Amino acid sequence: MGCEKEENPYKQRLLVVANRLPVSAVRMGDDNWKLNISAGGLVSSLLGLKGFEVKWIGWAGVSVTDEVGQKSLTKSLAKERCIPVFLDEETIDQYYNGYCNKILWPMLHYLGLPQEDRLSTTQSTQSQFDMYKKANRMFADVVNKHYQQGDIVWCHDYHLMFLPQVLKEFNTQMTVGWFLHTPFPSSEIHRTLPTRSELLRSVLAADIVGFHTYDYARHFVSACTKILGLEGTPEGVEDQGKLTRVATFPIGIDASRFIRALDLPEVQEYITDFRERFAGRKLILGVDRLDMIKGIPQKLLAFEKFLEENPDWCSKVVLLQIAVPTRTDVPEYQKLKSKVHEIVGRVNGRFGTLTSVPIHHLDRSLDFHALCGLYALTDVALVTSLRDGMNLVSYEFVACQALKKGVLILSEFAGAAQSLGAGAILVNPWNIPEVASAISYALNMPSEEREKRHQLNFMHVTTHTAQEWAKMFVSELDETVVEAQLRATQLWAQPSLPVNVAIEQYVKSDNRLLILGFNGTLTSIENPIIIDDQIIDLGLSLHPDLHEPLRRISSDPNTTVVVLSGSEKHVLDEIFGGYNMWLAAENGIFLRHPTGDWMTMMPEFLGMEWVGSIKHILEYFTKRTHYSFLEQRETSLIWNYQFAEAKFARHQAKDMLLHLWEGQVCSPTVDVYHGAQSVEVRAVGVTKGASIDRILAKIAYNKVMNAPINYVLCVGHFLGKTSIHISSQSLV
Repeated sequence: MGCEKEENPYKQRLLVVANRLPVSAVRMGDDNWKLNISAGGLVSSLLGLKGFEVKWIGWAGVSVTDEVGQKSLTKSLAKERCIPVFLDEETIDQYYNGYCNKILWPMLHYLGLPQEDRLSTTQSTQSQFDMYKKANRMFADVVNKHYQQGDIVWCHDYHLMFLPQVLKEFNTQMTVGWFLHTPFPSSEIHRTLPTRSELLRSVLAADIVGFHTYDYARHFVSACTKILGLEGTPEGVEDQGKLTRVATFPIGIDASRFIRALDLPEVQEYITDFRERFAGRKLILGVDRLDMIKGIPQKLLAFEKFLEENPDWCSKVVLLQIAVPTRTDVPEYQKLKSKVHEIVGRVNGRFGTLTSVPIHHLDRSLDFHALCGLYALTDVALVTSLRDGMNLVSYEFVACQALKKGVLILSEFAGAAQSLGAGAILVNPWNIPEVASAISYALNMPSEEREKRHQLNFMHVTTHTAQEWAKMFVSELDETVVEAQLRATQLWAQPSLPVNVAIEQYVKSDNRLLILGFNGTLTSIENPIIIDDQIIDLGLSLHPDLHEPLRRISSDPNTTVVVLSGSEKHVLDEIFGGYNMWLAAENGIFLRHPTGDWMTMMPEFLGMEWVGSIKHILEYFTKRTHYSFLEQRETSLIWNYQFAEAKFARHQAKDMLLHLWEGQVCSPTVDVYHGAQSVEVRAVGVTKGASIDRILAKIAYNKVMNAPINYVLCVGHFLGKTSIHISSQSLV
């Protein structure tokens, strides 16, 4: 079951949480259970985690409501390192059959949401989502009950999108990862989901979010950006300083299990039987669940097209389609089954004979040994998924092809196409003539090309195994948590001001220096006025509660006050003209003595040759973003979107930054700063931190100081972005 039977106190525990346990339970009596253990999927992938003690948490596939049954099943499952979550029939129906299978699964596979044409349908959808959240909380309760400090919790798939948030609410220090085994659709598809925002934010509570392919990860980040208005970064998604890592982990198979199986007597018997049964004919194999997304009708139509165009192949090739039944009680799946049978009957009627037919169709699964035998004898594997998270059938086929070196035809819409595309023939399953041509090319492919293609895929399948996938995810999760802890303790993470200590030291000192920010520190923001659909910004004003305190502090001869701002000179003049304080405008380029005129502190930065090209871009985004506006100062340009519609404006800001950072106007002479609700462009090196030394030197020169400064207090939002170094030479 992916872990050793003996307890090892030195191993880190990994709690694997999935909708289904890797066992199915069958009740044989009041307190007697038979467990059928799965040998594939996640079980084999976790065999490679030798340094962990793995425990599974999930539903056992059976409803158990009585206390005797629950206790006895829990005891039986404990022997297999499994912990059950008990779901009643109503929960299973609304959570699993309802919200998971009728809402989330179709949306994730681009099939769309059910049409809400009746009020009752709308109400049932909401009740299903409520039950979905309730079920996720039931999973969380079991995890919390068994969680020990230091455990890693790995949540799996769309059934448990709400789980990371619930776990973090219980314990913010819990290490939580979440992995999606299906595709993640484009943001335009995901935004149709009524609960889109709530589910995205729930998933973002995890420390790391994993997907099979880069496309799926990119779609997720895009959805968080466009729907939630969050910041997408190369590492993931950032929300108010918290970074959720988003990464790609293509899953594999336990390739050695398939390779070893080929030498088993049972498999050799199947190989001999199949070789006799299909003697003289090329074998094309399809192995799929009978599902909407697997493209079985498209596969059959393409094979029919191939036979039409190549009648000489009718007696030389056979398509064996294994269609494993699924959700047989759902009308849509019943219609799909009828449609498939209709096509099979038509093709066999057109191209079959009294002794043979070109399509052998089985509505059932095959056991592992028979499947390995078929894989080994197959000349062409045909995968025509319309959407598929990964599709590991293609991996299994490659692993069994050491001797035959058959050809893989693979849908470009399967996640495996991004891993096996170098050796496979990639096709668009909706393009029937293209798939038919690919079948012809595969059947006639020279042996040298088959060998080359097979080696490319075989190398990937045998090195990127399920075990390596699991080890990589857990390793990345550990590293992500460590990096988050380091970020939280970085120097820029300023501690809260110890107010009592600051006041006590202020009273004791006799020569003080106060450096204050303006915007966001001393301001009171006035609501804008809108006239004729044009925004009139009333600008910044000093907070009314600060007038008298600032006047008293700045009048103290033992206290020097500096207001260091990015605002223009005239703004500071209007607000602080009556105060005895030093004013530094436009990030310190200009400085004014309390009773003097403005002087230029950094004349080397006054060149504005870059303004023309940059201003053109900012004006373009101003026109397309309602209620945003452009400010041109003496040394900078600022695009302000604080009054615009938030989500749209943030999206426009990201587009603007791409133009400024990567476009043709990108210049080494300017810096671009993305503020909370603005984008500012100014000359390289113009920062408050860079200007402070010159400002203090000027103050020391103009002000006679009989004693060194023994109290310095800096207050401002710029502290997290600049380093202010105050040396004794500056103050004396």
